[in-house]
Amino acid sequence: MRKWLAGLLVLCLLAVPCFALEGMVTVGAPSALLMTPDGQVLFEKDAHTPREPASVTKVMTLLLVCEAIDSGRIKLEDPVTASAHAASMGGSQIWLEEGEVLTVGEMLKCVAVVSANDCAVALGEHLAGSEESFVAMMNARAKELGMENTHFVNACGLTAEGHLTSAYDIGLMSAKLMGEHPWIADYTTIWQDSIRNGASVLNNTNKLLKSYQGITGLKTGYTSTAGYCISATAEREGLPLIAVIMGTGSSADRNADAAALLNWGFANFAAVTLGADRPLLPLPVEMGRQDTVMPELGKGGVQVLPREGLNRLEKTLELPELLQAPVEKGQQIGQLVVKLDGKEVCRVPVLAAEGVERLGLWEVFRRIFECFFAT
Repeated sequence: MRKWLAGLLVLCLLAVPCFALEGMVTVGAPSALLMTPDGQVLFEKDAHTPREPASVTKVMTLLLVCEAIDSGRIKLEDPVTASAHAASMGGSQIWLEEGEVLTVGEMLKCVAVVSANDCAVALGEHLAGSEESFVAMMNARAKELGMENTHFVNACGLTAEGHLTSAYDIGLMSAKLMGEHPWIADYTTIWQDSIRNGASVLNNTNKLLKSYQGITGLKTGYTSTAGYCISATAEREGLPLIAVIMGTGSSADRNADAAALLNWGFANFAAVTLGADRPLLPLPVEMGRQDTVMPELGKGGVQVLPREGLNRLEKTLELPELLQAPVEKGQQIGQLVVKLDGKEVCRVPVLAAEGVERLGLWEVFRRIFECFFAT
């Protein structure tokens, strides 16, 4: 079932229009992407080339941990014991000691805030038994999400041969994390905190938290071979965006490119709640215990559209003249087709707001009888 759903997601993403053209905003990074959480690509620059992601790898680590928490497999309060392997990680870390115990929530915070390699590996071992098994989970999940240019070798993003992903693939996993587990923003927006009863101070590696309005995360990364990378998420006026930058020469360039993409996105696009141009009226139901059913718009009414084209939207409400009972609550009974300059933008399903049962044989005879004597 998960494979089927993943395939459907990929098809949906491929069907989403890309409104923007490369060159409408300038970034210096070799790979860059601006995406909405539902998969609309607003800008891309060499977004499918596999590159080293450094600690942006941890977006997948965070995703798997959040999925385990939300499914009830683990809890934020669960203790995690650091292994010798986890404690041996280099790079960004909180200097875990072998046998040291922190909670899942504490380690999650360390990964999100200071990009702690040791905590990322410890969490992976806690979920899968070993880092190797956890990496297999990461790659399996990447495949399910349609991340075609991704291969993980470790849980934290330290330089390793063959450890690669692309800006587009980072966008996919970032969208999944922020879209389905929005509570992770409680961690990714922490500027400063501490663990070990205040003995260890945590300062966020994502400096956009202090300089960019609406920033919600997500993850920075750097190694000498990967360069400076980031998956930056932000939201303004109900419009959430994901900017991915890979391979810049400095943290300043990385942040400037991410901010430029987000600024351009917020200036040129808007999250629009699409509704019909006329009121939805009750539809007649034949052979039903009720004579009518009230239609309502289903999910999909919020779309990200170019601001300059909002006054050129064409909406067509497609509804039947008559419904046949039975009608199930939530059953699709029509659709709202939205076009921009003649090109279809989306189809919003129209659903039955309530169920209508079909008349039984005795009830049919009773109604005929009542009609006969009423005349």
